[in-house]
Amino acid sequence: MRTGVEAPPGADVEPGVTRPLCFVLMPYHAVQDDDGVRIDFRAVYDRLIVPAITEAGMEPLRADEDPESRGIFQKSMFERLVVCEFALADLSTGNANVYYELGVRHALRPYSTVLIFREGYRLPLDVAHGSALSYPVGPNGEPEDVAGTTNRLVTRLRAARDARVDSPVHQLVTGLPVLEVDHERIDSFRMHADREEQLRRRLERARRTGLEDVRLVEADLGRTEDLALRPAIDLLVTYRSLSAWQDMTRVVRGLAKPVARVELVQQLFAWALNRAEEDAEAEAVLNDLLARRPSSETYGLLGRVYKDRWERARGAARRSGLLGRAIDAYVKGFESDWRDLYPGVNAVLLMSLSSPPHERMAELLPVVSWASRRRLARQDREPDYWDHATDLALGVLTGDRARAHKELECALAVVRDRFEPETTARDLSFVSEAMRAHGEDATWVEEIVEELRSEGP
Repeated sequence: MRTGVEAPPGADVEPGVTRPLCFVLMPYHAVQDDDGVRIDFRAVYDRLIVPAITEAGMEPLRADEDPESRGIFQKSMFERLVVCEFALADLSTGNANVYYELGVRHALRPYSTVLIFREGYRLPLDVAHGSALSYPVGPNGEPEDVAGTTNRLVTRLRAARDARVDSPVHQLVTGLPVLEVDHERIDSFRMHADREEQLRRRLERARRTGLEDVRLVEADLGRTEDLALRPAIDLLVTYRSLSAWQDMTRVVRGLAKPVARVELVQQLFAWALNRAEEDAEAEAVLNDLLARRPSSETYGLLGRVYKDRWERARGAARRSGLLGRAIDAYVKGFESDWRDLYPGVNAVLLMSLSSPPHERMAELLPVVSWASRRRLARQDREPDYWDHATDLALGVLTGDRARAHKELECALAVVRDRFEPETTARDLSFVSEAMRAHGEDATWVEEIVEELRSEGP
């Protein structure tokens, strides 16, 4: 059975023959390295790496990290490192993930790994042995001399196909066993990866056309209890983007137990339960997760459960108690991982609603504000809606109108899911109410809230 992609005209394989897979290890966004040189890795991949791999008769395969599924991404990455016949690693900027993956690859495979790096970048000693190919980049970070560099890279890739030893581990340590992956395993992996990619594309198209089309895709997948982990997560995330909470809970309840018990699936389940106002079950699910492994994400979701109860509650004492529990959960989440801004910004937002303001507000607000600015300044990733919405909220809390309006524009430009601006508008409406109760002018915040409500998808 043929399972791969046929070689295009001009590729270095016979017509009709399935191309071997070449796994690409590299960052995926524009990054400024330690020397201050900007590298646009998307352009490097599209203009240099893909054409060279294709010309050498291989099929490029890349594993962009999905922020919704870090653990799933790691499993996928290990599979690719083991199964793919060839690999290409871009060592520019000293990205820790790339070097880790290269180490795993060198340990597993004695040959078939090609190294490249930005011309002028100083490689670490362990990989600076002359086998890596350099490529020039221009002031905009995009590759230069593309034709010449592509030809040199094609030569390196074709040499890798001759199966000479290029792993320093296998060169220097004699007698290491060589991993053999049979063709059935490779074909099975390729077929599995192709199916997952096709499903992601179908779900993305269905998400744009509406909920009923997503349900039709789900129906085509067969029995819910037979869904593997990756398709199940893709389906749940698609339903979440359409605020289809009942569909999410229905899917999770129908999954096989090993899949349903995965942490990310349980977090999505609790998210949907809470939005569907089944918050008691959501709280139980989250407390079970915290007993198994405390995490900033789970604490943040628990904080949202208490925040929603606080909003619905009647009676000053009950509301005050629920507000305190929400703040406590968010603070624990932020303290468990200072890099996760979601619980941090929610903690200080709710602290601002206390009367008088919470005693830790003055301590935490500058920390969260600094972390938000640092996250927006990172050059290894493009800021998403929540990055801008977080800084928008912090602009409101610090009274910085220019900051708030700037981040409002940026946030609205990258809205993906309908619940995103709705959630931000709801949270800022709490802040505007508290400002008015304290005798402050909240008109400008209310205008932001209305813009969020009117311009969301």
